[in-house]
Amino acid sequence: MSDDPIDDASADQPKSAPEDRAENGPLDVAEANAVRPYVDLGGVKILPRPELALRLEIEEGSKRVVAVALDYAESTLQVQPFAAPRTSGLWHEIREQIVEQIARQGGTTQTVDGPFGPELRAEIPAPAGNAPGVRIARFVGVDGPRWFLRGVISGKAAVDADAAAQVEDLFRSIVVVRGTTPMPPRDLIPLHVPANVQPGEQA
Repeated sequence: MSDDPIDDASADQPKSAPEDRAENGPLDVAEANAVRPYVDLGGVKILPRPELALRLEIEEGSKRVVAVALDYAESTLQVQPFAAPRTSGLWHEIREQIVEQIARQGGTTQTVDGPFGPELRAEIPAPAGNAPGVRIARFVGVDGPRWFLRGVISGKAAVDADAAAQVEDLFRSIVVVRGTTPMPPRDLIPLHVPANVQPGEQA
């Protein structure tokens, strides 16, 4: 028997994604409509819509773009695209790491069945200096073809059903551009400032 029991712990995780992902998103660039007027951010493309403001989060030391923040429906959706294996997924393992990280911060998490599959509902202590309280956030993730897209939803969409539906639709509309460059799984797919939009400008 070729199966080595030692490998069980590192067995490939199944992909986690909505059954209709290839039709309704988040889409791979090969699945997207090429003529739609997307804002090109490198690893992701964002479809402009009224009331949507786009911000790029820059890492201080390296000055590289590490996340895209979308302000919409009195909420913020932060997204990050990562390289992933062709056949297995990352979301199950990454979810466990987020749970541990939030627990170290004194927060709590609950795994629920959301519109994209399993998601985390988190209560995170507010930063020191603010009035005592917690920040509510939703962590969502979708495994696509050779990529993984993570989203963090905060603001009204974390607690209000109508705002949540609008932000979930926004997440669905994102196109991931994995590219052909070999990358280790979990590496952030490079993001960049688009030619026609500056960080903080409304898209």
